[in-house]
Amino acid sequence: MLRKSFSSGFLLLSSAILTACGGGGGNSSPPAVMQAVTNQDPTLNDVLPFMIFEAGVFEDAEIFANACENPRSGSQYDDFQANELAEKYWLRSWSNETYLWYDEITDLDPDSAYDKFAYFDLLKTPAVTPSGAPRDQFHGTMDTGEYQQFSQSGVTFGYGAELIYARNDPPRELYIAYVEPVSPAAGSGLQRGMRIMEIDGIDLVNTTSPAEIAMLNAALSPETNGETHTLGVLASGDPDTGTYPQHEVSAASITTSPVLSYDIKNTASGNVGYLVFNNHVATAEEELALVFEALLDGSVNDLVLDLRYNGGGLLAIASQLAYMIAGDANTNGRVFETLEFNDKHPTTNPVTMQAITPGPFYKQALGFSLAAGIALPSLELNRVFIISGSGTCSASESIINSLNGIGVEVILIGDTTCGKPFGFYPQDNCGTTYFTIQFKGVNDIGFGDYEDGFTPLNSGKTGITLPGCAVLDDLSKGLGDPAEARLAAALAYRDAPGTCPAPPPASSLSTITISPLDQLSLQPVTQDTFVRNNRILGLPQ
Repeated sequence: MLRKSFSSGFLLLSSAILTACGGGGGNSSPPAVMQAVTNQDPTLNDVLPFMIFEAGVFEDAEIFANACENPRSGSQYDDFQANELAEKYWLRSWSNETYLWYDEITDLDPDSAYDKFAYFDLLKTPAVTPSGAPRDQFHGTMDTGEYQQFSQSGVTFGYGAELIYARNDPPRELYIAYVEPVSPAAGSGLQRGMRIMEIDGIDLVNTTSPAEIAMLNAALSPETNGETHTLGVLASGDPDTGTYPQHEVSAASITTSPVLSYDIKNTASGNVGYLVFNNHVATAEEELALVFEALLDGSVNDLVLDLRYNGGGLLAIASQLAYMIAGDANTNGRVFETLEFNDKHPTTNPVTMQAITPGPFYKQALGFSLAAGIALPSLELNRVFIISGSGTCSASESIINSLNGIGVEVILIGDTTCGKPFGFYPQDNCGTTYFTIQFKGVNDIGFGDYEDGFTPLNSGKTGITLPGCAVLDDLSKGLGDPAEARLAAALAYRDAPGTCPAPPPASSLSTITISPLDQLSLQPVTQDTFVRNNRILGLPQ
């Protein structure tokens, strides 16, 4: 499962795998250590404690790769017996070689009291964005097996309800944003807009008891298949009588639906496609192609793409989706995204060791879930309406940035996006997959500086402003309901460009609050949330 703050059975808001070791270092360790590691000498555990740490001097990360405290068995693994210190030395060197802001890391002695996860958590920049937010909010780890399962098939573990906080301190407001169609949450009758008031009889709204908060967090983060808890919920619009309908849910493995829903809205000025897209996982390739075929058959002349809960994932899927929106006329010969690495690697990708080349708009299936080479459909649109939120992140922001870069108008309806022009190649070592920022993505005109996100023109927030409207997430209506505030605003803007409802106060706009887990707050975060909130490189192998 995800380490530290990444754990929960609910889906909270907040592609193929490439693994490689980075480039060289200073080779300053005692020869005995060098020999012990490179020869996989069983005396490694005896030698490593005597390594002399010298700040600013680094071994090649490859020397320590696969040297594990608990090596995996099986011919598919290169693991060999070492200790945790070897794993921390690998983390130190690998970060120095590939981290985008390697020169902003405080170089700490691996032989410290920190375990490898706490040590890795410190191997990042302390810098902040213009708004004062941490520049790197995307650093973390995940069990390799779980990462592979989710990124390739969309399988996650939990209840299948995505949660958002309107308030994360007492009196807490925790709502259901949506439920997966085939999930325990759906089976128990949980629906969008319901507010969770209690779990297993414990008052989620008001409790300040550390013991009760620990139990609530445990219920929000199930670890065992079939683990069952009971939620007391208040349906949208119902009066709070203090007595709540009870819904029993059991944790299970859930296959997420990248395309949650789609529809064609018939309006006086033409047909409008509406698509709720939540996950850039491999199965999305086929689902999106089928949806765009249906939209073509429905003769839509505009598209509302709902990315409010889409945190990212496979960058190649984002490229395909951008192509299916813009088509050949807009994308031929243009760049979807080019990667920029740290200043040690101006021309060569330090993970693949290939020359850095611009990434195209993919107009064919790549083999994720459709046969490679199949031509993708496209709407050939010159504008798109995108419904956004603070959960719109990374690969989803690449869609926005890439379309802007080729002159396709993006009209943003909702909230400021998360601000992540950065990405990484997930790297497995000893059964843990590590995520460290290795590159920034820039569009066809070389732009990628949106660390504070993209924001609607009238939001009053820091960020890159785009045409559109700041609108609160309307949990009282279903996704796709023409009366739902964000969709209604998009349709109204389409008929009267520049027309927006009155914006909410900037301080109240975000419905998603992610704060550190402590004794007086709750933070449900799923095992898949971290993967979804990143852009992940790679193609099917």
